[in-house]
Amino acid sequence: MPVKMRLQRHGRKQNAFFHLVIADSRAPRDGRFIEKIGTYNPNTNPATIELDFDKAYGWLTKGAQPTDTVRAILSYKGILYKNHLAKGVAKGALTEEQANAKFAAWMEEKENKISAKKNGLTAQEAADKKKKADAEAEVNAKRAAEIAAKNAPVVEEAPTEEAPAEEATPAEEATPANEESSSEEPTAE
Repeated sequence: MPVKMRLQRHGRKQNAFFHLVIADSRAPRDGRFIEKIGTYNPNTNPATIELDFDKAYGWLTKGAQPTDTVRAILSYKGILYKNHLAKGVAKGALTEEQANAKFAAWMEEKENKISAKKNGLTAQEAADKKKKADAEAEVNAKRAAEIAAKNAPVVEEAPTEEAPAEEATPAEEATPANEESSSEEPTAE
């Protein structure tokens, strides 16, 4: 019986998520399966993959053939790399300790990349929110200024305001004349 590792589609239209299953290759896509080994949700960023590592590795070593997408998922999770290292140990190219050390280093590097991507996405999202808030505040300030200008009372110049300005001018002229006459009087004595 040819066994395949493949995806089984679930979810609604335009929002699919998948179960990773072990199934007979002759069974329908969403039909009968032997065992469910995980889930895959491509709608999140980064995609959410929950996988039983030991079950997937066990089925891979037993000869189950993964489809292209499942192969990419297994590679992303490190199952194919662990299988590759196990074959190297079987041939005598590596020792078990060396293989475990290489796999642990690879897993740590992979986790760092994933966490860096998540941190970058959250920082980008926060920057986008701040940018949108600043743009909205600017638009609101412009609207408030337009409304204030529209609702402000129209001030017309009244003739009473011009008259005191004219009166101030002759009074100023009169003051220097009085000063001249007072300065002349002491010289006349």
